Amino acid sequence: MSFSSSNRLALGAALLAGLPAFAATSEVTPAGFLATFREEVDASPAEAWRTVTRIDRWWSADHTYSGDAANLSLDPVAGGCWCERWNGNSVEHMRVVHALAGKSLRLEGALGPLQAMAVTGVLTLALAPNGEKTTLTVTHRVRGSPDAALDKIATAVDGVLGEQVKRLAALLRPAAAAPS
Repeated sequence: MSFSSSNRLALGAALLAGLPAFAATSEVTPAGFLATFREEVDASPAEAWRTVTRIDRWWSADHTYSGDAANLSLDPVAGGCWCERWNGNSVEHMRVVHALAGKSLRLEGALGPLQAMAVTGVLTLALAPNGEKTTLTVTHRVRGSPDAALDKIATAVDGVLGEQVKRLAALLRPAAAAPS
């Protein structure tokens, strides 16, 4: 079965609408929103950085174009690509605009169906030492024209990104402490 890009966007939004929200989503308007996620993990900022930059280990295959997270790569340097490549196909999900090893990674672009909406997002993953642990703070700011009706999909986008943050945090926790 073949879908047009507008049909894929509608299908994606419908599927995402049923997902729970995980973040403190704020500044929700038709022209944008801000989602903020916080997790405390049992890893040093350096260990967390190594895991954050291995996006193929924590991003769900369900939210890739190819259906296989092993096709994802992230070059954690300014200008680096968070890309997906498979069978002669490729997608640039976001581009790195700020990389401070062990501290923060900032990417710019539009994830998934947001690409077709001609909006942009800024995704920041910040790592702060917290005693023997690290506080992981992920923010995703999405902006576009008011006709993008981003207020209608903010909860769905929050749900997808929240799932990925939970997967990342689970990798950074000892097996006994990881949620089941």
